[in-house]
Amino acid sequence: MIKRLFALLAAIVFVPIATAAPAMAYEPVNIVHTEHVQVGPYGLTVGFSTWPLRAMQSLDFTFAPDGGLDGKTGTFMRTGPSGSHTRPASMVRHPRKRDVWGLDVFALPVEGPWKFDFTIDGPQGHGTGTLSGLQVLPQPGPPLTLSWIVCALPFVALIGFLVVVWRRGNPGRIRASGVPTGVAAG
Repeated sequence: MIKRLFALLAAIVFVPIATAAPAMAYEPVNIVHTEHVQVGPYGLTVGFSTWPLRAMQSLDFTFAPDGGLDGKTGTFMRTGPSGSHTRPASMVRHPRKRDVWGLDVFALPVEGPWKFDFTIDGPQGHGTGTLSGLQVLPQPGPPLTLSWIVCALPFVALIGFLVVVWRRGNPGRIRASGVPTGVAAG
């Protein structure tokens, strides 16, 4: 009896784990477009998981130096259409594609021409390079303001509903005649 119970408990625990393994696997990074940048003595392939680029659309960026990552470090800096730029950030391994540097599920916030500046330090010395003219198209879907308004409508309706219910059901509410609600005036 105890063996059967133990087998049943083991099946209850392990069957969901064994069947869920494919669902828990990492989604592969599919690069659909690449650009080549010369960063001093190093060639760098910049990959994009979605092309063309659109504002506010998340995608994966990969940065693959020729010859691999061994002995190399790097930084990159983004410059937007207005000329504002980020601080140089260290390039780190992509979380789902560990053999290259990259950004996981990252979006450029505004449309227009963007520029990426790269530096790489490695066995062949220091190098800098730029990927310029990276055109980002308008964001997909309706304008952000319209989306927020449509999304806020149910919340506003809920607030209105709660106010009406509160006003009708408030037992302490006094009628204009001075008689509490629920008591017959007479």
